[in-house]
Amino acid sequence: MALLGFLSKDKKENLDKGLEKTKENVFLKLSRAIVGKSSVDEEVLDRLEEALVSSDVGVETTIRIIERIEARAAREKYLNTSELNTILKEEIANLLEENKSGSVTDFTSPLPSVPYVIMVVGVNGVGKTTTIAKLAYQFKKAGKKVILGAADTFRAAAIDQLEIWAGRVGVPVIRQQMGSDPASVAYDTVKSAVANGHDIVIIDTAGRLHNKLNLMNELSKIKRVIEKVIPDAPHEVLLILDGSTGQNAFEQARQFTSAASITALAITKLDGTAKGGVVIGISDQFKIPVRYIGIGEKMEDLQVFNRIEFVDSLLTGNLK
Repeated sequence: MALLGFLSKDKKENLDKGLEKTKENVFLKLSRAIVGKSSVDEEVLDRLEEALVSSDVGVETTIRIIERIEARAAREKYLNTSELNTILKEEIANLLEENKSGSVTDFTSPLPSVPYVIMVVGVNGVGKTTTIAKLAYQFKKAGKKVILGAADTFRAAAIDQLEIWAGRVGVPVIRQQMGSDPASVAYDTVKSAVANGHDIVIIDTAGRLHNKLNLMNELSKIKRVIEKVIPDAPHEVLLILDGSTGQNAFEQARQFTSAASITALAITKLDGTAKGGVVIGISDQFKIPVRYIGIGEKMEDLQVFNRIEFVDSLLTGNLK
């Protein structure tokens, strides 16, 4: 399988830089896995397994990757350690393809429905508000008319922050007072979008995981009122996860996927962590595509996830 690139040179350089800490972590462990070895034997595979698990890929996904490499070793009879990096790239990219992660689209791609409604979920602190702002910026830059809905009405700060970001990006935001019915805000937002010809609707919601039943009921109610205006909406339920939290991100994914029908993931803060392996593990474990990754503070640092470029940035180099 040829690992072809799709990103522009600048975007690829940003991705390489954003994943630098994870790459250093993974490479150090992979190098230790093959030291003194010429062929991929059971000991190398055991060390590789340990390297992947400790890089937050996750146990189940790691086992799947190791099994694929074992199958190749049996099929090809002899694999030397110099080939291990290439094989690892191929198998991880294949795994992400099976999970439908990172189909290469862009903010400029035609929308399957207009207005296209994205409902955003995630706990406080994962970068939810800034991710919404970055999405709005990227879609607006691509020529699409964007509107935001401040339906996280349980925190005054959440409403204010979204309004500040909307002002910076130059897009309208529909808001009510703190404590208002979130579904009412969502309803007003989609009504305004239809009336004013907006292409993209992004609705912020509260992520109160301490009471999953309340969260489930609230998200269901928001969905019902949106459907009254646009029958097939929301078109995307996007879960924001903080990649720097490693295994905690897995737990949040588990909680949210049991409370709501999550259709895609955005994994943030990958530039400040060595735990970027969570991108592979979470997508594989929950069979949900990774749609976006955050690799820095700038608006352009939210990238559409490209599985081939991601794996290439993570594993390009020479093992010694």
